[in-house]
Amino acid sequence: MVNITKYLDPKLIKFLDKDTRDNVIKSLVSLLKNEGKIDEESHLFDAIVEREKIVTTGIGMGVAIPHAKLQDYDDFFIAVGILSEGADWDALDGNPVRLVFLIGGPDDKQTEYLQILSSLTLALKDPERRKKMLTAESPEQVVKLFKEL
Repeated sequence: MVNITKYLDPKLIKFLDKDTRDNVIKSLVSLLKNEGKIDEESHLFDAIVEREKIVTTGIGMGVAIPHAKLQDYDDFFIAVGILSEGADWDALDGNPVRLVFLIGGPDDKQTEYLQILSSLTLALKDPERRKKMLTAESPEQVVKLFKEL
């Protein structure tokens, strides 16, 4: 089990009004570029959209975890989108998504990737944590919710 706060940065948490899956992904990828986490947007965006074609990353409970591993990256990062309105994500439970955790990282660190995904999924199973995220007023409040694990 990894500590998710290691990968969370308040500068990479954004409150969004975007209404479609692709718009949300674009906003988060753009945020990563603006904050210097990635050099180029289209590689990550395209990889995530291709991944979505295989099977949705809308895991249910109003949560989606889009992700891509590319050789361009040395470390993992997570960009978080908190949506004011739900976005259609073809989620497994059919419900709209309001919490998006976009994970990017190197393609040669599968074990670390699986640990991040597992820890994040476990943390998001807590309905109280999800509810507090949706009512958070700052990125710092969101990070704090994961420090309480």
